Amino acid sequence: MDKLSILIADDHPIFRKGMRALLASLPAAELVGESSSGAQATRMAAELQPDVVLMDLHMPGGNGLDAIRQITHTSPHIRILVVTMFEDDDSVFAAMRAGARGYVLKDAGDEEITRAILAVGQGEAIFSPAIAVRLMQFFNARPALPQDVFPGLTESERSVLRLMAQGVSNDAIAEQLHFSPKTVRNYVSNIFSKLQVADRAQAIVKAREAGLK
Repeated sequence: MDKLSILIADDHPIFRKGMRALLASLPAAELVGESSSGAQATRMAAELQPDVVLMDLHMPGGNGLDAIRQITHTSPHIRILVVTMFEDDDSVFAAMRAGARGYVLKDAGDEEITRAILAVGQGEAIFSPAIAVRLMQFFNARPALPQDVFPGLTESERSVLRLMAQGVSNDAIAEQLHFSPKTVRNYVSNIFSKLQVADRAQAIVKAREAGLK
């Protein structure tokens, strides 16, 4: 099995030193480069094409979020694992929207960080327990859709329809709900059929009239 190639992007030398030591202990991974700014991380990712980038969010010379967006746009096969001290909702969801595949905190133990690196390297999405709890709390706090509105729609189709009613594009819906663009297109087609409408505008009118906003 080929080793996972890892690029570290963090402006703190001590943290990079710790990550170097951790990666040196992992037979399945190898360090291919280090960067100390978002802009440098973007350039090195394009040049080195690592399997995984360990990305801090706040760095000088271009922040981590901008770097995540650029790397996932130009090299979508590169997987980004955010490793940061910031656990607020804004940081977590901004990283997810930018294209991060995982999110762990710097104070996590070596075992947890190791598990996250290997999981993201294998194509999984993973979050540290503290972040997972925040995600659950966020989604549990979201208002539920009225159950008697469009009962013929599945829960996923109703979620897509609500976002459509808010004027959200298919690509943005896919990003928010963590579906593939093709899946969203299929849901939209199902919605048109089940609501017996001809286009998006008619579906939005029906949704808003029913109170899905």
